Amino acid sequence: MTDPIRRRTALQVGGSAALLSWLPSLSAQPQPAADRPGWPAWEAFKAQFINAGGRVISDDAEGGQTYSEGQAYALFFSLVANDRASFDKLLRWTENNLCDGDLTARLPAWLWGKRPDGTWGVIDSNAASDADLWIAYALGEAGRLWNVRSYRALSALLAARILREETADLPGLGLTLLPAPQGFVQDNGRWRLNPSYMPLHLMHWLAAVDPQPEWKQLADSSLKIIQGASPKGFAPDWTVYDAKQGFLVDDKGKEKGQGSYNAIRVYLWAGMLHANAPDRKALLDNLQPMARFVREQGYPPESINILTAQASGPAPSGFSAAVLPFLRAVGDDRALQSQRMRLEARPLRPTAYYEQMLGLFGLGAMEGQYRFTATGQLTVRWKP
Repeated sequence: MTDPIRRRTALQVGGSAALLSWLPSLSAQPQPAADRPGWPAWEAFKAQFINAGGRVISDDAEGGQTYSEGQAYALFFSLVANDRASFDKLLRWTENNLCDGDLTARLPAWLWGKRPDGTWGVIDSNAASDADLWIAYALGEAGRLWNVRSYRALSALLAARILREETADLPGLGLTLLPAPQGFVQDNGRWRLNPSYMPLHLMHWLAAVDPQPEWKQLADSSLKIIQGASPKGFAPDWTVYDAKQGFLVDDKGKEKGQGSYNAIRVYLWAGMLHANAPDRKALLDNLQPMARFVREQGYPPESINILTAQASGPAPSGFSAAVLPFLRAVGDDRALQSQRMRLEARPLRPTAYYEQMLGLFGLGAMEGQYRFTATGQLTVRWKP
């Protein structure tokens, strides 16, 4: 991951402001699961962003690159939709193109696209640990829900590789998830970390299915990182951990300590936690200031100073979709209703890749397309 910032800033490019025909009426009462159709939002996403071979094509400025994160999220969504054909295509493309044909032998490369010499292929072979976690999770739960032993085996092998290649024992934190195998260990006892790469429900699931104690240790350190990096309740995109001083603002990174396109997922993942999930209350209590900001301003900020709460202005509507589960989880009905109305007034842009991803997660959770148990197991509308 030569330039980790590109992975998120490239996805800030949006499409047109045309309305999405599949956006549900957010003011209406949810229909009983048996009376609802499939998942129109997933079908629209597939038509817009996934090619016939199973490659998720972003709307970035580099001519439609593919990120391992996009493949990982799409695997999860196809499982939620009970779309086995798409799952298999996505998995096959990921293994053949990001893993050099063998997912059992290497972590997926994080970036694939058009190279400077005009050929197409892996641009940066470094991995991205958040994508790897989601792929391991999607494979494991697909193996359980669809009863496919090979998926479960792939999940276990990938999880073991994550532990070996994408973690480090940090003083004061213990075993910690690094953003990638290379590039995030700094000089003088410092590490660069990303709180949004640490969805606790995935850690809880891995701790439940894998008897190794490392996953519980990763869950514990992930909570410490989210809380320590967000002292005022606003999560940063990136943080620096110093072995002697603790958490420092990442003022040398491109975001200059801001919380933006990465950090919005911290609230999204927190809102997805089951009511009985470990450490849920502590996490939600820590992040309450963001709920208050949304309630008072009427929108999530596109970028916010994590120490002063000075914000740049309204974020795209995908951020509103992302905070819906969080606002529901903290019980802020007023802020929740304001974001529902904002999505009615400003629907997600149909060609904005990252915005659509956030919408599938946030709106999918609110519609009851999926949820997680206290141990992170996936519950879906369809019956296995």
